[in-house]
Amino acid sequence: MTKFLILRFSSIGDIILTTPVVRCLKKQYPDAEVHFVTKKSYKTLVENNPYIDKYFLLEDSLNDLIKQLKVEQYDYVIDLHNNLRTRIIKFRLGVKSFSFDKINFQKWLLVKFKKNIMPKVHIVDRNLKTLEHLGIQNDNQGLDYYIPEKDILPANWLPEDFRNTYAVYAIGGQHETKKLPLNKMIELCKTIQLPLVLVGGKEDSAQAENLISALKNETGKYILNTCGKCTLNQSASLIKEATIVYTHDTGMMHVAAAFKKKVISIWGNTVPEFGMYPYQTNFVALEVKHLACRPCSKIGYDKCPLGHFKCMNEMKFESLK
Repeated sequence: MTKFLILRFSSIGDIILTTPVVRCLKKQYPDAEVHFVTKKSYKTLVENNPYIDKYFLLEDSLNDLIKQLKVEQYDYVIDLHNNLRTRIIKFRLGVKSFSFDKINFQKWLLVKFKKNIMPKVHIVDRNLKTLEHLGIQNDNQGLDYYIPEKDILPANWLPEDFRNTYAVYAIGGQHETKKLPLNKMIELCKTIQLPLVLVGGKEDSAQAENLISALKNETGKYILNTCGKCTLNQSASLIKEATIVYTHDTGMMHVAAAFKKKVISIWGNTVPEFGMYPYQTNFVALEVKHLACRPCSKIGYDKCPLGHFKCMNEMKFESLK
C-alpha cells in the first residue's frame, strides 16, 4: 500500500486551498493512504475531511512530530508549504518528495517593482502541479469544506427576519491592511439590501458592534453580529446557507468558494494576481487599481506603510447597488 504525507502548516485559507490535492490524490490512488500534517490550531480543517486517512498536529516540538511520522514509513512526501520546518521533515524522513514552487522571486518583483510576471494560474492549480509526476489530474470539483453535523446551525438559530435569505460579511482579516476601515465598512453595508450576518473572531466583535451602531438608523437594516460567538465550523455553516458573501482577502473567502457562493471579494494591499482569488465560483473583485504603491506586500501590515491607505479609502461600491 502506498502512503502519502501532505505538509501544510497554516493558515485557514491556505489549508482549504490544498483540499483539491487531498481529494484528487485519494480518488486517483484509491488504495493509498493519505496523511496530512498541520498545526494544532487548524485541526478543525482536517479532522472531518473524508479523504484524509490520518492527520498529525504540530504542537511544540518538531522532533516529536518527526518521530511520529517516521513510524509510518511513507513512500512520498508532498510539501505544499515549503519552508524551513517542512524541509527539515523531508530531510529527516528521507523519502521521495515533491515540493510546491512558491515563486517568491515573481512575487518579490510584483511587490517591489510592480512588475507582474506572475503566472496566470490559480494557486490550486499550482498545488496540483506539484503532483504532476504522479499523474494526478484536476477533477475540477473545486474546494472542499466539511462541517460535522454537530456544528451545522439549525434554521431557527437565526432570527426570523434572516430565515429566508441573508448575506454574510466576513469582516475580519489577519492584517489591518487587508480590512476595510470602519467608515468604508459602513459605505459597503449601505449597499447591501439583504439581512446581514457579520462573521469573524472575538477580535472582530467590537468592530462589528461599531458597525451595527453606525447603521442603527438605516431603515430596514437587519444586522446580526456573530463575531466571537460561533466556531469556525459554525461560521462556515452560516456561509453555506447565505445568498451572497462579502469578504476581505482572507480565509473566509475560500470557505465561501468551497460552497460555491457568489463572492464579493475586497482587495486592499494584496491583489488577485497573486493567484488566491475565489476558486471556481462566481465572484466580483473590488479593488482600487493603478495605485503606484499596490501591492505593498504579499501578506499585509498592521497599518498602511505610507499612511494614506488609499487601497481601501478610495474603494467605490456604486457598482454593487
